[in-house]
Amino acid sequence: MIRRVSLILALSTVLLAVCGDIEKTAAQKVPTRSLKDLFKDDFLIGTAMNARQIEEKDSAGNGLIIRQFNAVTPENVMKAEIIHPGWDKYNFDLADKLVAFAERNNIKVNAHNLIWHSQLPPFVRNMKNTDSVRQYFENHITTLASRYDGKVYSWDVVNEALDEDGSLRKSIFLDKLGDDYVVEAFRLAQKAAPHTKLYYNDYNIEQPKKRAGAIALIKRIQAAGVRIDGIGIQGHWRADKVPMKDIEESIQAFSALGIDVMFTELDLGVLPNPWDHQTADVSQTAAGNEKMNPYANGLPDSVAQMQAKAYKDLFTLFLEYKKNVTRISFWGVNDGQSWLNNWPIPGRTNYPLLFDRDFKPKPAFYSVIATAKEK
Repeated sequence: MIRRVSLILALSTVLLAVCGDIEKTAAQKVPTRSLKDLFKDDFLIGTAMNARQIEEKDSAGNGLIIRQFNAVTPENVMKAEIIHPGWDKYNFDLADKLVAFAERNNIKVNAHNLIWHSQLPPFVRNMKNTDSVRQYFENHITTLASRYDGKVYSWDVVNEALDEDGSLRKSIFLDKLGDDYVVEAFRLAQKAAPHTKLYYNDYNIEQPKKRAGAIALIKRIQAAGVRIDGIGIQGHWRADKVPMKDIEESIQAFSALGIDVMFTELDLGVLPNPWDHQTADVSQTAAGNEKMNPYANGLPDSVAQMQAKAYKDLFTLFLEYKKNVTRISFWGVNDGQSWLNNWPIPGRTNYPLLFDRDFKPKPAFYSVIATAKEK
């Protein structure tokens, strides 16, 4: 009996030690500090949600979203090709699930997006008649904006309407509806969604020429007596080439128009750029080779630390302008879910976000939360 008791006690000791190690390992994987809590007095902290997360099939991803973020943007499910696939056909299922998930978890939804030249359903891309395009335009905006008014916090009313030189991008909407289609989109959204913030969203609008075009566009909307509440600078930058001066000047310039400024699709990629210019145009592709995918087997610590410093510098700047910057949203929950793994070269291994492929915090996460502690 004594031997049996001793054996039981010994086994219990081992089990307690093993459980302690497991708990310690789990604690290391799950950060105790929350981005949304640390920056709660400064700005919203958001992320993009993919379809699996919206359907709550990604338990690790959903858990991280609930712990770390207080704003979400649907990556794809509110884009026209998914939510409005036919003339009289709407598919609200995933959008409704997103809204329900956010409501249960006290998270604000930035709906994305109403009008965009890309990811249109085939029936729109093939339209030749101006009246048909106008009817689609009016029906699409009115139906979606009114359905989710009061349920979502904000809408990206128009997405990526500008070319790099600041002029309006050639699109079916510009071609069929004319130069005022952006103003009309905001006018329709204002009428259909009086309780929803209305935003313009684009990439590279921190660059001087495109920024000037965005300023002119906002002034045009305002001059028409139409409401625009804010502008989203996407923030798809290379970690080693973040345009800090242009970003600061853009915050100042857009804020001077009396609107909110947001960084809406933030990710700092670490892979080589196949071009000699910077873009986030999803229609562009490039050929790949081994030199274009240097970190297929893991991210070197030196690169991770360089990225961490870039994120720290950015958040230090955001905090300096926290009276003007209302939301920072990352474009994805972890590195493995980033669109940059497949754009512009499919199959690359990129590391642009704060959490790695196992949902563990990276050096970039700790550099960001350090800025909150230094306030």
